[in-house]
Amino acid sequence: MTCAVAPMILAPFCELVGRKIVYAGAYFCFSLCFIGLALGQNISTIIVMRCLLGLFGCVGTILVGGTFDDMYQPRERGGPMAMFSFIAIFGTVAAPIYAGFIDQSIGWRWIEGIQGLSNIPLLLVVFIFFPETRGGVYLHKRAKALRKATGDQRYVAAEDINTPTLKSMLKASSVKAVKMLSTEPVVFAFGFWIAFCWGVVFLFLSVIPITFSEKRGWSEGVSGLPYISLCIGTTLGWLANYLQMGKYEKIVQNPDRKVVPEDRLYGAMLGAPLLPIGLFIYSFTQYAFLIWAGPVIALAPIAFGIYFVFESTYSYTADCYGTNASSAIAGQGLMRNTLGAVTPLFASQFFHNVGSQYAGLILSLFGAGLSLIPFVFYQYGHVLRERSKLAKVY
Repeated sequence: MTCAVAPMILAPFCELVGRKIVYAGAYFCFSLCFIGLALGQNISTIIVMRCLLGLFGCVGTILVGGTFDDMYQPRERGGPMAMFSFIAIFGTVAAPIYAGFIDQSIGWRWIEGIQGLSNIPLLLVVFIFFPETRGGVYLHKRAKALRKATGDQRYVAAEDINTPTLKSMLKASSVKAVKMLSTEPVVFAFGFWIAFCWGVVFLFLSVIPITFSEKRGWSEGVSGLPYISLCIGTTLGWLANYLQMGKYEKIVQNPDRKVVPEDRLYGAMLGAPLLPIGLFIYSFTQYAFLIWAGPVIALAPIAFGIYFVFESTYSYTADCYGTNASSAIAGQGLMRNTLGAVTPLFASQFFHNVGSQYAGLILSLFGAGLSLIPFVFYQYGHVLRERSKLAKVY
């Protein structure tokens, strides 16, 4: 839950101190939390460390939009944003592949310990090579150096004059995000869609062991191997997204065609329906008397569809709201991470009490309904944007 709430608290600090110090500080604390988990001796310590992991780990997801805005023009953001979505999903579904073998051989504490130790090289890269991308921070430091060198107090950066207080920024970031989530159809619809997908990801962290370990008797390590199929599906989604980027680039270069946010939805209309299709296939091929290949193969289109939901949500929301996109994405993140946090609490009960096949069927039908979202917004998105006071004018 801290991963859901923290973005609205941490985001304003970037406006005051810059992005690098927040990235580096949060990643340092994030790495330390894994060591705390590995050494924790009671459930209270584990819970506290998990909460802190959510607090510090969410920084990468909340700052990415602003960082890319610092570094790239709108037409250049497609590739970096696609790579970010790929890594975010791939990293989540790849971890169980090796975690089961580690737990099986040397214990669960080493899962946390190895993760914490493996963060050290990347932490050094962030501290040494990661540049400050926020231009206002450079101007502030330059003006400060000039005042010190010349004694002339007239050297000031624009943000030194107009910088709001931390209290006002915290209020704006939290209240505005919740308000946009509750009043903007684009923010709510795509936020609900991506929240459903994130919930499916965390449901399957519990469902895959039920399918392959409980029903088929596979060992803990081997029952994690089907996650490879999710990795393959995510990778194929990332590669297929280049077709979307190519289509968007052709539209940009067409002088007779006005570029609008709905041009980001072609990939979602093509790829996202594979999510409910994959869920349906998985549901009715997980019987123990059927060959294991059925549910394993079905995991690939599930991941393929989830990738396009993530990509279209970030890209479409950013294009729709421009300078208000950070608040819109923060509101969507609140919904997404809240559902991701609570689904593991009832995943096992849901699939055992309802039945694995029918639980999967419910998810498939729900996903099929949500897969209509890009088609609806492709047709009527311009009408909703025209009615919004916060949407960017095209």
